Amino acid sequence: MDPRFTYCIILACSLAGPLALSFDRKVAFFKKWKYLFPAMLFPAALYIAWDVYFTSTGIWRFNENYITGIRFFNLPLEEVLFFFVVPYCCVFIYECVRCYFPNLRESRKSVFILLLLGVLLLGSGFFYYNRHYTSWTFTLNGLFIIIIFLRKAWFRNFNSAAFLFSWLIILVPFLAVNGFLTAIPVVIYNNAENLGIRIFSIPFEDIFYGMLLILLNIVLFEKLRSRLSKT
Repeated sequence: MDPRFTYCIILACSLAGPLALSFDRKVAFFKKWKYLFPAMLFPAALYIAWDVYFTSTGIWRFNENYITGIRFFNLPLEEVLFFFVVPYCCVFIYECVRCYFPNLRESRKSVFILLLLGVLLLGSGFFYYNRHYTSWTFTLNGLFIIIIFLRKAWFRNFNSAAFLFSWLIILVPFLAVNGFLTAIPVVIYNNAENLGIRIFSIPFEDIFYGMLLILLNIVLFEKLRSRLSKT
């Protein structure tokens, strides 16, 4: 196998299961594509811009041995696809949780846990202001979580309990995919810009980098589902 297709193969393997199971009768995820695909556009655009900036400033870089060399916005094609493939898989897991656990309701406990996490992330982001990956990731994630609760009327379809339960499940495949990307390595990090804490080969910040990406997609997915289902 040509090693230049490594990143492509990791993405294809990640997508294969959720895409095949999207036609399961109970979840019928394919019927929700009309809400999902538009919801993916803003988070993908935000993350692509973020990625372009971090790549240009040397906060991380890509190993040319494991990418095809096709680039968009000076990013590997595979990296651009990452911001669509991973959210698809994660929102699929979230929707499975919603379908198989319909009685999973938001509670004071779930609100408290997520809001506390948001406050801790925001504070940590300011504290580690000189480590750009840490600061940006923690600050943006914490800020968005707090905004969700400050603007609860706009985000009324967001279920913190369903999100937290789904995220615990999502962490397993998310860490597996990131594990391959960082262990091979396809993505190489500048450790001066992060805490230097690793989960195996994965920077600790990746957990919250991924959380914000999925949180954005789920919030917009629920918002569009609420609006379009009424039309």
